[in-house]
Amino acid sequence: MPLAGLLAPEAAAVKVAANAADAATKAAALAAAAKKAAAAKAAAAKKAAAAKAAAAKKAAARKLALSAPASCSAYSGNQRTACALLPSFGFATSEMSALVPMWTHESHWNHRAYNSGSGAYGIPQALPGSKMASAGSDWQTNPATQIRWGLGYIKSVYGSPRQAWSFWQANGWY
Repeated sequence: MPLAGLLAPEAAAVKVAANAADAATKAAALAAAAKKAAAAKAAAAKKAAAAKAAAAKKAAARKLALSAPASCSAYSGNQRTACALLPSFGFATSEMSALVPMWTHESHWNHRAYNSGSGAYGIPQALPGSKMASAGSDWQTNPATQIRWGLGYIKSVYGSPRQAWSFWQANGWY
């Protein structure tokens, strides 16, 4: 048998193996592309959900500001939110005269305020800040959630913002 005839089956086997390797490479490339597309789709869905949540948060803040009692018109931003929430805790809006200076001392009404010495966080300076999760999962970023938690804390521990402010003035903390 000629040498070329002996090599033909081996060449065919090599060609089949090469075709199988090409097919495996193509399949791996398709799988990688599908995985990349799925990741991009998941990222887009996550981004859309975050945008929807941000829009809902903004709409809720706008609704809260619009529903604020007329006596809250002197306040803006986080202070107006607090003023609007006071009645839901059974407090008169006049309690703002105690709440404003207390939380100004604590955080300057900054919902991202962090005390590196104690670890206290947010407008009411909750210690630890994670306590505010009981008022909402968005406690780290939503001033209204922090204010709700703070007003609940004040009501349960001191009875009213005025009583909390009196304690603060005597002790430098509440």
